[in-house]
Amino acid sequence: MLLKPTFNLSLKTLVAYKPPSFFLNCCSCRTRSLKALNPITQFIFPKPSQHFGTAAAASAADDGATLMKKHQSFITNRNPQSQMSRNAEKRRRYESPSGKLLFLLGLCSKDNNLEEALRLYDDALVNNVPLNVEHYNKLLYLCSASDSDLGLKRGFEIYKHMESCNSSNGIKVIPNEATFTTMARLAAAKEDPELAFDLVKRMKEGCGISPKLRSYVPALLGFCKKGMADKAYEVDCYMVENSVAAEEAELAMLLRVSFDSGRTDKVYEMLQRLRASVRQVGEDTAGLIEDWFRSDCSAGVGVVDWDVGKVKEAVVKGGGGWHGQGWFGKGRWQVTRTEMDETGVCKACGERLVCVDIDPLETENFASSLSTLACQRETRADFLQFQEWLQKHGPFDAVVDGANVGHIKQNYFLFNQLKSAVNLARKLSPSNKLPLVILHSGRVKGQHIGNPKNKTTLQHWQESGALYVTPQGSNDDWYWLYAAISSKCLLVTNDEMRDHLFQLLGTSFFPRWKEKHQVRLSVTRDGLKFHMPPPYSIVIQESEQGSWHIPTVIGDDFETRRQWVCANRTKR
Repeated sequence: MLLKPTFNLSLKTLVAYKPPSFFLNCCSCRTRSLKALNPITQFIFPKPSQHFGTAAAASAADDGATLMKKHQSFITNRNPQSQMSRNAEKRRRYESPSGKLLFLLGLCSKDNNLEEALRLYDDALVNNVPLNVEHYNKLLYLCSASDSDLGLKRGFEIYKHMESCNSSNGIKVIPNEATFTTMARLAAAKEDPELAFDLVKRMKEGCGISPKLRSYVPALLGFCKKGMADKAYEVDCYMVENSVAAEEAELAMLLRVSFDSGRTDKVYEMLQRLRASVRQVGEDTAGLIEDWFRSDCSAGVGVVDWDVGKVKEAVVKGGGGWHGQGWFGKGRWQVTRTEMDETGVCKACGERLVCVDIDPLETENFASSLSTLACQRETRADFLQFQEWLQKHGPFDAVVDGANVGHIKQNYFLFNQLKSAVNLARKLSPSNKLPLVILHSGRVKGQHIGNPKNKTTLQHWQESGALYVTPQGSNDDWYWLYAAISSKCLLVTNDEMRDHLFQLLGTSFFPRWKEKHQVRLSVTRDGLKFHMPPPYSIVIQESEQGSWHIPTVIGDDFETRRQWVCANRTKR
């Protein structure tokens, strides 16, 4: 007897289902009436055995993204006969039992309906519906997300069936990264981190698939929960060998298991890695670090006499803000939540934080990489023309993101606000030089049509070589960012630079550069106010005397006072 779907999916709903618009456009897909109660197999479409060979079974249920890609690929094909053939093939796949099953499993996944998904799967096995990796991945995902004994049991059964199919009936289902990662999660839920780790190694060494960070987390979390520090370090080492960087959550796990197991050398290592890759920590990590410094274990670790010259040399070599020579001092740590004053002096211990250097060569390499990316994403000739213009008129002391500045605190563009920001930036210049203003062509055209004073101001900026108008269809972010980095100057903008464009730039150099060069703005009763970059680096710092200062994350409100964890003890 069929179970009633809890997400209210009926045959009537299924018949009335309208495919995505792109599918309708390219396939002229029409729903058909159904003969029987089985929502997968008993359509009036041909039986699967008549049309599904081995290759077709593996691709019977293309998802929406694949259909979109195929649609785009044949849009330029003007052969009507070829297009009709493609449409017929797409419709056949979409309306096949395998395609309908994938659609239904997608609904189950959306509604987190494990019971209905398992019923559909069992029915598909009875009716010999071909399954591919997408079917299995949806089923395994639901099993892993259910947090129930049923999901755990059936998840391993489904995976075992997938493997048995590969060796018995000739229909080869090749697992992908999502398959192995989901099974690793199931293994962790079974409290078997060894199996989770074995699955990751099988993915890499047996199938040649590069694991993602999410693939390692189940094994790492499982070992850390069990207090198996050495096994957790083994997973971490495997990640490093495969160029997978741990983030704050993973480093916090390793910090906790090191703390609990009394591995003081590893605690020190994890703090240094947090400094290098995370820089500022969330509240949970900050609390964990406070617990460590307040513990009996931390009180008993450290050297009393250290080589001051060697420490200073290490600080210089590392660019400032850390030395990496281990714990200094003995006895209890004084742990306080505090703030820094405007000059970077800790209000708790009186120690001054430093501004960590950026290697000039690193800046040049980053500018070169940015130029390459921009030429790939923008019209190459337009960006090369901008670079030539910049060489002629630059360098500048500041670059102004015109569109962002003109929109601060309102939904419309305010030219006078941009003009005020330009005047403020000019006052910051040692030579009283105008900053470079980057504006889109559409924005400039609008100002020409509007206030005559704005037109005069734009002409003055342009004649002074202080205005660059980006062409129609371009993304002006590439232009103002490249100008600021290549000129090694200040960047005036409230853009937090977190969208996909800036994700392409990586997470190592860019946050450090932004911290030292971005000037933010706020609107007050007296007009615009500049918030200059701090004279110290907002990053975990380890002093030459062995004290630590750990900054916490404050979000996008740059006017909120940042909290720091200060940990110090008697200085030598």
